[in-house]
Amino acid sequence: MNYQHKDLATGRWSKLPLLAQMANIGGEVERALNWRIKKNADYAQKAFERSLELIDLTLDSDKNYAHLNEITRLREAIVDYFFGVNQFLSSEASWRNYFLPFTYASRRNYQS
Repeated sequence: MNYQHKDLATGRWSKLPLLAQMANIGGEVERALNWRIKKNADYAQKAFERSLELIDLTLDSDKNYAHLNEITRLREAIVDYFFGVNQFLSSEASWRNYFLPFTYASRRNYQS
């Protein structure tokens, strides 16, 4: 597989706490949303693919069943929003609101 996040794919990702992983996934989703608003489909697609890559790395590294359930649902819903029929009725705002607490908590935990 051709990873965009090569250093993370080699094992560094699995060493990050789940909060940091989710915040990073959220960053890529934010980029995809922002490029979508700017009508740059190519950049939006690339950011979306990077978010899926990070989600898949999370699924590969986390063996906690509760986390796996959440992450697989996240993957399903995000694919549905960007490229499906949006059966879950997601919105740009709902995605931003979903990831905001992870970003906030991750930053809070890393500040000394």
